[in-house]
Amino acid sequence: MRQWHWISSAVCLVGMLMFALTGITLNHAGRIEASPQVTTLEAELPSERLLSLEAVHAERAPLPDDLRAWFADEWQLRLPARAAEWDGYEVYLSLPRPGGDAWLSIDRVTGDVLYERTDRGWIALFNDLHKGRNTGTAWSWFIDIFAVACVIFSITGLVLLKRHAANRPTTWPLVGLGLVIPWILIVFLLH
Repeated sequence: MRQWHWISSAVCLVGMLMFALTGITLNHAGRIEASPQVTTLEAELPSERLLSLEAVHAERAPLPDDLRAWFADEWQLRLPARAAEWDGYEVYLSLPRPGGDAWLSIDRVTGDVLYERTDRGWIALFNDLHKGRNTGTAWSWFIDIFAVACVIFSITGLVLLKRHAANRPTTWPLVGLGLVIPWILIVFLLH
């Protein structure tokens, strides 16, 4: 039991610190000043790139590969192959990300391109990681695996508490407080 407990605690240590600290920043998000940094890029697509837009006749489809390559070469902007919103006049690609947001708009008639990226800072980044907001599949799996490791850590800790409780008379009253205090707050103080 001790081995499972110390291994799960070692695996959880950094994650638990991060989730605890971001729990505080999330709880006080309204009091934390933020100064978002907005980056705007404007350009006009070359005519051969504008032609690649004419071949798309769907309401939701990714940008053509050659156009995504053009953005990578010209703006060092790596665009995902996710579906954009298409209509007769515009292509709009939403690019949400942890700690910020971005979007790309292309006028299908004139070739005018507008890209805007908003960075809300490192606190917003870590808060979004805490919530799993716009983080993708790999981070979602990490959160789930981390949660399982925390459950193992907690259950093995409870078993170890039970084994050593006879020598520590305050063990069960303290465990009881950890259960009773949140319930008192929920029942009497939440509205």
